[in-house]
Amino acid sequence: MTLKEKVEQALDTLRPYLETDGGNVSVEEITADNVVRLKLLGACASCSMSIMTFKAGLEQAIKKAVPEVTAVEAINLTDPDSPDATMPSAN
Repeated sequence: MTLKEKVEQALDTLRPYLETDGGNVSVEEITADNVVRLKLLGACASCSMSIMTFKAGLEQAIKKAVPEVTAVEAINLTDPDSPDATMPSAN
């Protein structure tokens, strides 16, 4: 299984939840140093909870399922300085 297939498989575990809210995610690029670049789609692209969805959901699922991934980035994440952004709480 390729690295992209492993990443897609990890994302498939979360896609039903994203789709329920009218969103989705696509893998835009995996760099030579195993950085995964994601694009949030549909409602996820503009949702004020997108930071939380990305950090607590997508990033963690990929890193857990595909340990060779060095980093996960969203190319269109809601700006954390936006007053509409919601950050995940530190546990």
